[in-house]
Amino acid sequence: MRQTSPMVQLTDTLDASNGVRICRDGSLVAEVFAARTGLQDYLGREADPENKHGFRDNARVSVYRPESEVFKADSLASYVAAPVTIDHPSVAVTADNWREYGRGEIHGDVVRDGQKVRVPIIVRDAQAVKSATTTHKQISMGYATELVFPADGKHPDGTVCDAYQTNIRINHIAFVPAARGGPELRVIDERPNLPPEKPKMKITIGDAKDVDLSDGAAVALAVGALNTSLADAQTKVGTLTADLATANTTIQTKDGEIAALTAKLADAEVTPAKLQQLADARADVIAKAKILAPALATDGKTDAEIRKAAVTAKLGDAAKDMADAAIEGAFIAFTKDAKPADPLRQVLADGVQTFGDAEAAFADAQRKASEQRRNAWKTPATSAAA
Repeated sequence: MRQTSPMVQLTDTLDASNGVRICRDGSLVAEVFAARTGLQDYLGREADPENKHGFRDNARVSVYRPESEVFKADSLASYVAAPVTIDHPSVAVTADNWREYGRGEIHGDVVRDGQKVRVPIIVRDAQAVKSATTTHKQISMGYATELVFPADGKHPDGTVCDAYQTNIRINHIAFVPAARGGPELRVIDERPNLPPEKPKMKITIGDAKDVDLSDGAAVALAVGALNTSLADAQTKVGTLTADLATANTTIQTKDGEIAALTAKLADAEVTPAKLQQLADARADVIAKAKILAPALATDGKTDAEIRKAAVTAKLGDAAKDMADAAIEGAFIAFTKDAKPADPLRQVLADGVQTFGDAEAAFADAQRKASEQRRNAWKTPATSAAA
C-alpha cells in the first residue's frame, strides 16, 4: 500500500549559461531546460520534513520523476507566466508578493525536448540581469508536488525509488549560484541557506567507482559490498584449501598403491632362480606323493591335486571331503619321515628280474678256478702230437 505526502516545495537546478541573450533594452532572454524525468536526490528533511515516512534524517532520498507526470498537461500548463526570481524566496511567489520577488517570467511556449522541458524566460530587472550573468548562472525550479512513498520501494513502472512525484505544479524559476554539480545539464538539488560545498573527493572502493567520501551512506554501502566480496573470497580460499588437501591425500594414496603394485610386479617377476625353486618344489611334492602312491599319475595336475590324490590313496573316502589345509597337513604327516626310493632299485622292483647275488657268484667262480688249478697235476697231460 503506497503512502502519500502533502504537497511539498522542492527546488531543482539546471544550467542556464548557454543561449543567454541581452536585449537592446537591457533585458535578458534565454531558452533553458527547466526540468527532466528520472531519479533525483533530495535531503531527507526536504522530502519528509515531518518524518511521517521515516526519511527526515536521511542524508539522501531517491525521488523519481516519471515521464507521465513531468509531461502531464496540467504540469506543463503551470509553467506559463511563472515568475523569475533571484535565489529562491522562503515562500511561494503569489500575486501578493510578486512585486517583492518577481524579476521576470516565463515568456512564450513551453515544449517537451526529449526527456526535458524547455522554456523561454525573460528577466526585466537590471540588477537581476547582472546577477544572472555573473554570480547566478544557473536555473533552479521551485515547485510543489505530492510525494508518494511506495511500500515496495518501486514506482508502478518498476523503477526503484524511495518516493515518486505526482501533481507537479511550477511556482517560480530562480537564478541561483553555481550548483554543486557545476555547469552540467542535470537536475541537482539547490540547497538554500547552506554554506557552499567543498570540492568532492571521490575514490574507488572495491567495485564501486567514484565514491564521494563526504557521502557517508555511499561510503558505507561501498565498504559493505567490499567486505561481502572479501568474505566470499575468504570462503572460496578455504574451500580451495580443503580441496587441495583432499587432492594431496588422494595423490599420496595413489602413490602408495603404485608402490605396492610395483613391489608385487617385482615379486612376480620370473627369474631362472625362481623357476629352479618352483621345479625343485614340484619335484619334491611328486617324490613324496610317489612314496604314498607309487603308481600315482602326476602329469597335468597341480601340487594341491597331487597331494590330495596321494592322501586319498592312503585314507580312501575319508579324504573326500577334507579341506585343502587338512589335505596338506595329512600329506606332511604321512611324508615327514619317508625317504624317496632309490630310482635304480625302484626300476628293478617295478619289473627287472635278478638272478641272485652277483658278488657271491663271483666269489664262487674264483674259488672254483683256484681249486681247478691246484688239482690240475692229477690229470695226465695228452701229447700234443697225438
